[in-house]
Amino acid sequence: MELMRRIYTRTGDQGMTGIHGGGRVRKTDIRIEANGCIDELNVAIGIVRSFMPVDHPWQNDLKEIQLTLMTVMSLVATPSSKRELNPNHLPENLVTNIEHRIDEVTAQSSESEYFILPGGSIVSAFLHQCRVAARRAERRLWQLNAEDTVPENILAYINRLSDLFFALARHEMQASGLDEERWKAFAYKRMKK
Repeated sequence: MELMRRIYTRTGDQGMTGIHGGGRVRKTDIRIEANGCIDELNVAIGIVRSFMPVDHPWQNDLKEIQLTLMTVMSLVATPSSKRELNPNHLPENLVTNIEHRIDEVTAQSSESEYFILPGGSIVSAFLHQCRVAARRAERRLWQLNAEDTVPENILAYINRLSDLFFALARHEMQASGLDEERWKAFAYKRMKK
């Protein structure tokens, strides 16, 4: 009979966990918290994808973001002093690529003039979940950055992801013919009138 490999190691039972490059830190360490937030973001994206048809035009983009987040997590898990030894790398055009995607999606939607209530369709609601998960991950990454440098492109990428998910959520609502539930007009719109 073939032995099954256990997925539990018992090495974390004392509140410690291993990090890339060796060494162990507390499970409450900001590096672990930041990566946990990125992992939650990745799960939220997976949920969005599960509600979309497999041939949906966003499937490939969202899958690519998930794969990129796996690389990001590997780099975040590695202390800056050992990061050059990490075999995982991000493309140089990481941030500009996501900015181009935001611009494309935004150009297909009406101008955003109001704070809106998250919701509408299931996909739109979960895209908003991705947006806030990205924001939380960004806050934790900045906390980590205060202790150990996080690559600038990672900080910018996670920031832009929240913008992308906002744009995608609005596009999804409009493509579905659903009205956005508005709260208040942006302050700069009120000042212009």
